[in-house]
Amino acid sequence: MSFRLAAYAVCIEGGRVLLAHHVPPEGESNWTLPGGRVEHAEDPFDTVIREVAEESGCDAVVQRLLGVDSRVIPAAERALPGGPEHHNVGIFYRVRITGGRLRPEPNGDIAESVWTPLPHVSGLRRSSLVDIGLALAHTLPASGHVAPVPVGGPIRH
Repeated sequence: MSFRLAAYAVCIEGGRVLLAHHVPPEGESNWTLPGGRVEHAEDPFDTVIREVAEESGCDAVVQRLLGVDSRVIPAAERALPGGPEHHNVGIFYRVRITGGRLRPEPNGDIAESVWTPLPHVSGLRRSSLVDIGLALAHTLPASGHVAPVPVGGPIRH
């Protein structure tokens, strides 16, 4: 089993959410939240700010912790078949963009970052992380936990 601790940014402004278009060298592209792996000895709070800057070109400040999602992705459902099952623990933060300019990630897998009207999100091929982040932002559950998002149709791991 592989394991990843990651931090994700939920940026909602004026009825739009900031999404990143993930285009990996192998596999299929999808839309996701800005965010990524927590590096060794890095605080997840710092990770989310770093990841927003790397992936979108924007500066961000954390407004609040939204919650934590823990999921195991079976090997058969991973984007790269043949690998082991994967355990992802995602820490979701509400962030506000304070500056910068949207641009692709230099030397990375994010081809573009765009402000997307919330009603249009449901029609996009997207990571389940988008739905988890939006559910946390809209419901603010006291436990910081939301029900698992079913994967299928336009929603991928």
